[in-house]
Amino acid sequence: MGVYHTTGELNKSGFALVVPDAFLSVGVERKKGGKSRRSYVMWEDVMWEEDYTPPLFVLEMVSHAPGGEYNKKMAIYAQLGVLYYLVYNPEFYRRDRHEPFEVYKLEDGEYRRQSGEPFWMPEVGLGIGRDRGEVGGIAQEMPIWCDAQGNRFPSAVELERERAELERDRALHRRDRADREREAKERLEAYLRTQGIDPEQLS
Repeated sequence: MGVYHTTGELNKSGFALVVPDAFLSVGVERKKGGKSRRSYVMWEDVMWEEDYTPPLFVLEMVSHAPGGEYNKKMAIYAQLGVLYYLVYNPEFYRRDRHEPFEVYKLEDGEYRRQSGEPFWMPEVGLGIGRDRGEVGGIAQEMPIWCDAQGNRFPSAVELERERAELERDRALHRRDRADREREAKERLEAYLRTQGIDPEQLS
């Protein structure tokens, strides 16, 4: 989703656009008019659709071609007032002379590099770090959310897998219980027949 703003170079429509790989805003509607959002608008001189709320956290992942993550985009997010900025660069960090996981916090209008991983963000109420996970069926390193103690929150894929496993376990349990009840009934009927009683005649 694009973040539209009036900071920096404006296009012909009178706004600038920056598109983070991911961002988190708190206290802002996730949908508008019952539909998925297509934009996040922060036009200083025109309107602030987001009620003066910049994202609290932005993630930029460095790709094969550098995209200004360490300078141009960082400056834009600082001007917008984004509190935390993560540059995730697991593949090209040596090329860029950086670390693969760099968290910055906005202090006095400038981003300052933070230490520690996973990194806890008290204003957000979440920590962020790295772990192995599955994306599109492929196991790889990825950013993960965690609690204050560093315990990882499961991803949507992992939650869905857990739900599927739980439902499968429940189905097996129901089948096992039905099998046990059928076997118990068969044993009782067999015993009754040894006593000269026809189970079919019992109400």
